[in-house]
Amino acid sequence: MRIDTIFRRWIELLAALLVALQEARRARRALVVQHTEAGFVVSQGKPGAGMAGAALSPELIRESRGQFVTLELPAAEVAQRRINVPAQARDFAGGIVQNQLDRLSPWPPGEVAYGFAVDVSPDDSASLDVRVLMTALATVDAAREQLAAAGLAADRIVARAQAEPSAAAIALWSRRGSASEVAAGRPFRLIVAALVALLAVSASVSAWALLSASSIRAETDDVAARSAALQRQARGGRAPAASLDPARRAWALKDGSPAMVTVLDTLSQALPDTAYVTELTLQKGTVRIVGLSSDAPSLLAPLEQSGLFADVHFFAPTTRSPDGTLFLYHIEARLAPAAARQENTHPENTHKEK
Repeated sequence: MRIDTIFRRWIELLAALLVALQEARRARRALVVQHTEAGFVVSQGKPGAGMAGAALSPELIRESRGQFVTLELPAAEVAQRRINVPAQARDFAGGIVQNQLDRLSPWPPGEVAYGFAVDVSPDDSASLDVRVLMTALATVDAAREQLAAAGLAADRIVARAQAEPSAAAIALWSRRGSASEVAAGRPFRLIVAALVALLAVSASVSAWALLSASSIRAETDDVAARSAALQRQARGGRAPAASLDPARRAWALKDGSPAMVTVLDTLSQALPDTAYVTELTLQKGTVRIVGLSSDAPSLLAPLEQSGLFADVHFFAPTTRSPDGTLFLYHIEARLAPAAARQENTHPENTHKEK
């Protein structure tokens, strides 16, 4: 089955459900109209009201607006047949009638409107008496057109057998059960319009989300570029060493990499007299100091405050020396950036510290 056919049937099912809900609401105010040879006569809702012509009075039409209209056909235009089925086949009576419609109906199966009622047979309780009423679709359409010309729209068409005028009326046609009425009716169009509107809203929201994501991505890239520029400015805005001439490159490398003499001089000033250095290494800006001291934890603060070192920490556990009087320490630190060293060693800062 094609997708469009499935979609159309699904919409028709929704429309039929909507029509059923509307009929259930309107059925609380029912209006029964009898189609007689003299015209339309209201037999319920407005007892005795009606006109002998094809047009109803404007007052009655105005008062009947919004009510559930049931049109009863004359018994002379209806044919009746009876069939007997087993009591166990009550749930399948509709299929049985439809299968035998070609034999029961005086009209072709595609041109007949029919309805049936199932009762227990008075002669045999094990069988069911199925009364089938039939009329031509042309008769139903003509009655609907005449009622519409009078100012009312039929929601259901019923009939009674001529031999049983006191029996309950049997529905031959209803707006809810007519697929063509549902497909061409206002509920069908309303559901299609609602689905189209929903698709349009979904497409608009999706487009807005894509545009917002693209805008946020562009703003994120812009912020990242500005952050990178600010970081370059914070590093002093110096040109890379590779872009300088050889003489300036040498001075830049010298300025950016302190000599071992500077490290030793700073250590001699920062470490107390009770601390000894037994091993000193300097590799790629990382300094490692191994030695002996009576108070190893107190060595970290002076090294941090010297201005030459940053991120000062122990890289190995501190242990006692063999004689038990001193502690063997292992300290690691990074060389501070050149700008920080210059700031810490500036004459004004030195003077303030003094």
